[in-house]
Amino acid sequence: MAPVKASRRTKTKDRKARKTSARTKSGVTVTSDVSDALAREAERGYDLSKAKRRRAGRPSLGNAGASPRVTFRAGPELYRAARARARREGRTISDLAREAVARYVRECESHSSCG
Repeated sequence: MAPVKASRRTKTKDRKARKTSARTKSGVTVTSDVSDALAREAERGYDLSKAKRRRAGRPSLGNAGASPRVTFRAGPELYRAARARARREGRTISDLAREAVARYVRECESHSSCG
């Protein structure tokens, strides 16, 4: 099914709705009173030694720190096949790729033919 294209009027209406109903990350609607309170707090300054550090991005796959990203290109047929299998198994393509590479590396380590 083709996506429905929003009219210019709908886009403007959506933009206005977003502007009038801004929310903080915790879900509090930002009214002028909330905005004023946040501005006063910012002007007083923050004690960053008490701030919690938040990690950006996805969680690590292990206990050894950040998980390195591995990227490769695949042809359309391989991609479609991998996507279909991942869906059937309730997994992600990344999960399939990790498993395939791990299996390949294990097999190479057990054979001297992989160099």
